[in-house]
This record gives sequence, structure tokens and C-alpha cells, in this order.
Amino acid sequence: MINNQTALWRKGLVLSATFLFSVFLIVSCKKKENLLGQNTIDQNELLGSSGIDTFSLQTFSYFDDSVISDNAPFTLLGSYNDPVFGTYNAEFYTQVLLSGSSPDFGNLDSVIIDSMVLGIEYIGSYGTPGFQNVEVYEIGEELFIDSTYYSFQSKIDANLSNLVLGSNNFEFNTQNITVVGNDTIDSQLRIPLDTILARTLMTEANAATGTFVDDAAFTTYFKGLHVKTNNGVQALGTGGVAYFNLTDPLSKLTIYYRQFGESKTFDFLISSNAADFNHVDIDNSLTNVETVMNDTVSGQVEFYTQSFGSRAVVKFAGINNIPATAVIHKATLELPVSYQTAGKLSPGLNISVATTLEEGATDLFGVNAIGNYSDFSKSFTVDLRAYVQAIVSGNLTNTGLVFSPVLHSTSAERIIFNGPNSTNKKKPKLSILYTEF
Repeated sequence: MINNQTALWRKGLVLSATFLFSVFLIVSCKKKENLLGQNTIDQNELLGSSGIDTFSLQTFSYFDDSVISDNAPFTLLGSYNDPVFGTYNAEFYTQVLLSGSSPDFGNLDSVIIDSMVLGIEYIGSYGTPGFQNVEVYEIGEELFIDSTYYSFQSKIDANLSNLVLGSNNFEFNTQNITVVGNDTIDSQLRIPLDTILARTLMTEANAATGTFVDDAAFTTYFKGLHVKTNNGVQALGTGGVAYFNLTDPLSKLTIYYRQFGESKTFDFLISSNAADFNHVDIDNSLTNVETVMNDTVSGQVEFYTQSFGSRAVVKFAGINNIPATAVIHKATLELPVSYQTAGKLSPGLNISVATTLEEGATDLFGVNAIGNYSDFSKSFTVDLRAYVQAIVSGNLTNTGLVFSPVLHSTSAERIIFNGPNSTNKKKPKLSILYTEF
């Protein structure tokens, strides 16, 4: 099982600063300067160069099949067909909670239900989501806020009845103007649901059976919603995924009704107290991504990482040849990518950096580093000074580094890295400057 490593993830494990930085000692003795990857270092910084080394890098990818996806910062919905990675499809499950306990709707014969709308606030998107077919189902199994859910998990729907009212074809537009009543609010996807469900809920509340007394009772009675897309086969290079903020107060399920001519509403809330998780299906079949993930050799030309899926690995055997008495001044890793500016599927702004504590282990621990993307150089740059120092000083095993989109468990990003044998001009490179005491 592999733990999620995104910087925002509340359940991530981080290697302590004490562990990484306890390797520094200042000793007064004769010193000599050593340069590895000399082209990246200003020669004026050197008192004298006594050695140059060229690192041999091993690059490959593997599939992460155990990504924790509950209560993530973003909720994902949508699908795309990537010509390199294959198909990607994201959907979500969520509870809805009461805005008030034991509501009394009065004489329901006097109630006219105008609509029931699930409104969820956009926070961004990946790719070109465009128009997609949305379906909403009532969940048939309970969710629990204190449970752990993985991206491969799903819940049984209560029945086969799609609750979306009317056309289920929606435009995913993060910039749309959303007006509710007389108010203009932040952009939302607003999904009208069957009003039969609204009347069923109002009838249950009036029956005073105890199911509307509090959230615990209500979520046992009405277990939540499953929201998905059903887009069939998409053309290569089309589609995308929208990101939503379910914890925003305006993300909610609302019944709009009239009683004796007076317009009224009742809200079911989606807040941080509601359990939710993303379910993601990735199919890399018959792609080079699948080929690279099946061995540790094919990734020398290209290697890959994708949110909820593949992780990229770089190993540097040459670090073990640096003297144990060395103090690392600089260690910079450059990871060029295959991407054209303004392409639909960008590499994102950052990548997370993790390692394992021993060879063959699967648990990932974040190192004190992050990769920053430059569209000018079309590459990520990572400061690995502390990581290399920890290895040289014997405080960390050189098992290599694992790279992922920084939002590995809450986005749809993917990255194509150039390998050491790439036909592209730029290749990955590790450069180190150290002083040996």
C-alpha cells in the first residue's frame, strides 16, 4: 500500500527537518572543491576543482493503486481521452446534511415544489471539460466521516434511477455567471434533480419518525449522492475534468417551493462535516505509459506521472560515490518535460518529491523539496541539497526519488518527462557542488 504524498493532503507523511538536516558539521581542516555537473555552476564560486562526475540516471514509472481520496481539497468530476495516457474518469460520492433539525413543512397539500437543485462551486478545471453528460444517483450504502476511502472504491447506488431532471448534458464552465434568485454568486454547476425526491424528503420530515432529528439520523436514512459523468467514447485529445469546492457554504442541495403563494427554500448542506470521496478510473491499456510501468527499462526514453495513477521514479547511483566527509553546497535536479505552451493538458506548476526509507519499501515519505515548473525552460527544477547531504552523511538510504503532481490525490494532472535517452535536446540532469573536508 502506498501512502498519498500531496502537499495539501492531511494524511501525508513528511520526513522531519531534523532528520534531513542533522548531517551538517563544520570542521576546520584542509579542504578541496569537487564539481559534479559543472555547466550549471558559476566558476567564480570555486576555489579549485578536483573532480567532475556525470551522473547516470535510471528513470521509470509505476502505478499507485492505493491513493486516499476522502475529504480532499477538491472534488473532481469529468473525463478525458489522453492520446498518451489513455482515458481518465473522475466521479464523487458525498453526504448531504441538514441545515436545520426536525423541519416542519406544514400541510404538504399546500406545497408546490418548483425545483430541487444540486449546486456545486467551481474551483478550477483541467483539460477542456466542455459539455459532458452528468448523472446523479442516491447512494445505497452509508458513508462515515472518520473512515478512509481510496480512489478505487465505490458505493452501491440505491437504485438505477438517474435523479437528473431533463437533459443531462451540461457545459462545465468555470467562468460562467451564476445567478440564484436576485443574487450573482461564484460560478457553479447547477444540476436540477427530480422533484419527486424533494417531496419524498419533505414527507419523511413531516412524519416525525426521527430521521430528521440530527445529521447522524438523517445520513442513515438518506445516505448521500453519487455524481458521475457518462460520456461514452470520447475522441482522442478531448474532454477534461472540473474541480469543485464542496465545503463552500454555497455548495448545497436546495428545495425551492411555494406555500400559500410564498416562496421558500430548504437547504441540505455539503460541508467539512460531510463525508465525501473521489472515485477515479484510469485506463492506460495499450499505451506507452503501460509499457513503461511494466518494467524499469522502458522509461529511459520517456517516463510519466499522473494524478491518482502513475508515479515517476529517478534513481542516481553516483551519489554514493561522494565522500562521506563532503558538505553539499548545491544539488539541483532538472527534469525536462514534453509539452507545448498552451497545450490542453499542462504539466501543472509543481511536483511533489518523496522517497522510501529502504530499497523495496512502498511507503513514501516527503523530502524537504518541491519541483517548480518553468514554461520558459519546459522543465521542473528541484533543490536536492538537503536530500543529497542526508545520503552522503549516512542518514538516508539512496533509494531514489518519486515524483508526482503536487495535487496527486485531488487533481487530474499528468506529466511526460524526458528520459536520459530521449531524442529531445533536453534530458534530465543532476548537478552537485560540494566541499570535502
